[in-house]
Amino acid sequence: MRALVYHGPGQISWDTVADPAIEDPADAVVRVDATTVCGTDLHILHGDLPEVKPGTVLGHEAVGEVLSVGREVHSVTPGDQVIVSSVSACGRCQFCRHSLFGQCQGGGGWILGNLINGTQAEFVRVPFADHSTRRWPGALAIEDAVLLAEVLPTANEVGVRNGHVGPGDTVVVVGAGPVGLAAVAVARLYSPRRIIVVDLSTARLEAALRVGADAAELPGTMIAELSEGPGADVVIEASGEPEGFALCTRSVRTGGHIAIIGTHGKPVTLHLESLWRKNLMISTGQVDTSSTPWLLELVRYGRLHVSQLVTHTLALDRMEEAYEVFAGGPTTGALKVMLQRE
Repeated sequence: MRALVYHGPGQISWDTVADPAIEDPADAVVRVDATTVCGTDLHILHGDLPEVKPGTVLGHEAVGEVLSVGREVHSVTPGDQVIVSSVSACGRCQFCRHSLFGQCQGGGGWILGNLINGTQAEFVRVPFADHSTRRWPGALAIEDAVLLAEVLPTANEVGVRNGHVGPGDTVVVVGAGPVGLAAVAVARLYSPRRIIVVDLSTARLEAALRVGADAAELPGTMIAELSEGPGADVVIEASGEPEGFALCTRSVRTGGHIAIIGTHGKPVTLHLESLWRKNLMISTGQVDTSSTPWLLELVRYGRLHVSQLVTHTLALDRMEEAYEVFAGGPTTGALKVMLQRE
């Protein structure tokens, strides 16, 4: 098969590699009908995640058709259309029993495109298929389905839910990439008083208004007013940059929440000398994808509209081009880039 292979920092190529096969009775092999490029993939390409070894097929988000299953797989069968979760779950360990699949100690967690070959390929082996795939209703658009692999559950679980967004809250989202914008869409379900998005890209600020932000601006007046006034109830850090985190600490109110969903590849300074009296809650986390079934139903019945986050669709074999398009998003306005089988 053909797949995007990581060869070390700054080096990827669309190569011919061996087809995946069932290696464990809990495995499934899925034909990839659509996959995406994620911000974490860019961090890998930049060398920020040294645990990813050269020779690894990248990618951890996909939808497709089940081709074969191991003898211990019971929830899906060949021919089923499925969403491949970005997180694999053994279903047996202490953390999985509490739906904390991202912390799986039984061989799961974030392994696709990280510790094992991932989804940016024609086919993918999915470990723990009973717990790591979701049937994809045929009526659901493929653009919506692929966002349920990681983007939407990350925005919900690590951003909105960890941040305890509630009715009447003022919410600030720092970083208007795909996950930050998904956080805007999900946060609206909880009836906040207003949602403010901050980013350095004017194109992405325009996108924030389209997905439901009440205001969107470059770092400036509104953040200064929040810093000098009551502050935001919830600040969601979705930029993955040290400056983004610093902005969060300035705009949050006393007793507020900062929920970090951005992938940070650089050290970040925590100024406790100015924060220790503010009674802040700062949360981080690996997405569990435990909320995917709930989100799927919201999308399916028109309560959550996110397909507009997919701004570019390319053929699967244009993977290297997709990385360039996605990396240029802050300038061009590109958000989620989807690769689809022709």
